Order: sequence, then structure tokens, then C-alpha cells
Amino acid sequence: MPKRKPTLPIDFPILYIALAVLAFGLIMVLSAGAVRGFNATQNSYYYFSQQLKWTLIGSVFAIIAMKIPYTFLRRFAGIGVLVSIVLLFTILFTDAGIAANGSARWISIAGVTVQPSEIAKLAMVLFYAHILDRYPIQRGSDWRISLGILVPFTVLVLGLVYKQPDLGTTMVIALTCAVMLLQTEIPTIWFVAAVPTLGLPLFYFIRATEYQWERIMVWMDPWKYAMGKGYQITNAEIAFGSGGLFGVGLGRSLQKYGFLPENHTDTIYAIVGEELGLLGTTLLLCLFVALYARAYQVLRECPDRFGRLLGYGITSSLAIQTTINLAVVTGVLPVTGITLPLISYGGASLVITLVKIGLILNLSRYRKTASKERNVKVLTDISV
Repeated sequence: MPKRKPTLPIDFPILYIALAVLAFGLIMVLSAGAVRGFNATQNSYYYFSQQLKWTLIGSVFAIIAMKIPYTFLRRFAGIGVLVSIVLLFTILFTDAGIAANGSARWISIAGVTVQPSEIAKLAMVLFYAHILDRYPIQRGSDWRISLGILVPFTVLVLGLVYKQPDLGTTMVIALTCAVMLLQTEIPTIWFVAAVPTLGLPLFYFIRATEYQWERIMVWMDPWKYAMGKGYQITNAEIAFGSGGLFGVGLGRSLQKYGFLPENHTDTIYAIVGEELGLLGTTLLLCLFVALYARAYQVLRECPDRFGRLLGYGITSSLAIQTTINLAVVTGVLPVTGITLPLISYGGASLVITLVKIGLILNLSRYRKTASKERNVKVLTDISV
């Protein structure tokens, strides 16, 4: 693919909305993590300072991602997936994995804790964009090449992530890949057939895994298990109920005093509901919708298939993760450990998310609108 030159500045609405969500997240981490930070380190600002540190680091990487010509990134499509697979294998089959809450999802590299599944999310999007652009699935083309490459790698990555175990991230990656395939001319019947083909084995594995099946039972009637497995979701519901319309006030949450588990990470949205009420949760939801809607609108104007697929994949990955987190915290889906992008505390996830935002802003510089505006300017100059 020939090297392209940017035709416009970055899309500032995307930048401003992303910064607003990021600032919202820093404020909520400061509030939600205060009690836990004091109990653990005698410093109420511990989690906030850590989140701020990772925000600055992630911003540097985001700027780099924003400046690199996006066509250059496809050179790393295969390498990214292979690195992800090696790291996932290392976590599962060596003693290098760092376990927490019953899952081995982290690994320490040169003193830095890395979450390979976060890398796999981005790597799979880049890999799919590259393969689907090089071997497009369209009428009259040979689909066996692209699907023959994508399917084995997808199954391997999903299997390794699920084995950690990490069902939430597995769902994010699987649904993101499906969204990217929907951008091709693959017949709809394939997706219809994929539901039972993949759904039945997944149901079997969930049913055969005791703790995952317990989560399904708890999800169906959380208050029945309120003092056990349903403790997290019932306390999240209490937090939302306590907040009402306007909330109890920023910093005044009671649930963060040891009642709501993971209140600064996976369930931070419940703290938003308690402290800022329905208005606060609605504002945050509107910011997310505006961010992703604007990104989809802008990325439609990418000048080539690779750019559109890359942009759609990145945006869909973030949107799907956001949807799953909000659905879990509000009780729409069973509990699964997955963070809320730009809001939840977490170094690796925040850095990767900021890199994704940087790539979206990168792609926005190449949108086709530039050619229309340039033509209007030329006509205006001629008329003058």
C-alpha cells in the first residue's frame, strides 16, 4: 500500500470527548479508590496518582500512535498476533504469570506488569484489517485464503484468553472479529450458522465450569445469593438505588468502604451512580455514545479499506467492552471481570485504550472530507 499523507488535522470533537471521559475517570478513581488506597498504603491518593502516571505514559504512546502513518502499522499485523500468542502461552504454561482473583492474566516484563489479553485485543484488530484488505471477502473472490488464515489464529487466541480464565475479554475479541467480518460481503447466513456452532460449545464449557455456571445462577436471582456469590451485584444495585436522581455527592459513597468489591475497577460505574446519581451515569453514557458515534462517522471517510477496517475494529472493540461492563454492573449480564474504558483503574488497560484513541485520531487525519473542502476552495479561488 502506498504511503499516504494526512489531509486534515485530527478530529477535535473526538479528542475533546475522549479527554472529557478521561477526566471523568480520573475524578472517579480519586473518589472510589480513596478508602482502599488508605487501607492498603496509608495514602488516599495512591490509586489516583498511579492512574495519573499511567495516563501520562499512555498519552505519550497515544501521540506516537497518532503521528505514525497508519499504513505503516500493517507491517506489525503478523508480529503483533504472534507476540500475543507467545505471551498468552507464557502465562498459562509457565510460572511467569501473575495470578489475581483466581485468574492468571498478567506477566512482568522488565519490571513492568503487562496484560497480554489487552495486547491481543489490538493485535487481532490490526491482523483482521490487514488480512481482510489483502484478501478481501467479496463476490467473485476466493474466501478460503482469508478465512483459512483468520479462523485458526482466532480460535487459538480465543482459546488461550478463555483458558486464563477471562470470559469477558474472550467475548470482546470474538464480537470485535465478528463486527469486522460484517464489513465484508460475507453472506449473513454464515453468521446465523455461527451462533449455534460457537454458542453450543461455549454453553457446554460454561456448564462444565463450576464457577462460571454459578455466575449464571447468581445472575438469574442475585438476591438469593446476596451474602455469597451475589454479593458484588447486589451491592452494585444498592449503590445505584442509594444514588437516586442526583446522587449522595461526589466523594460521599458508602459502598466504597469495603462493601462493593472492585469499586475502583470493574464496578466503578456503580460508584458513579451512587455519588452522582442517574444524572451522572446518564452524562457518562452520553459521552461514550457521542465518542463512538463520532468515531464511526469520521472513520467512514477513510480513503481505503484497510483504514476503514482498522478504525471500525478499534472503535468496535472499545464500544463492545464498554457495553459489556455497563451491562454487567447494572445486572443485564452475568458478572465477568472487564474494565470500563478510560474510567476504571488499571495501567495496562488504560495505556492500550489511549493508544487506540490515538490510532482513531490518526485515521481521522486522512478522511475524504479533505478532498471535498479542497475542491470547494479551488472553485472559490477560480471564481474570485
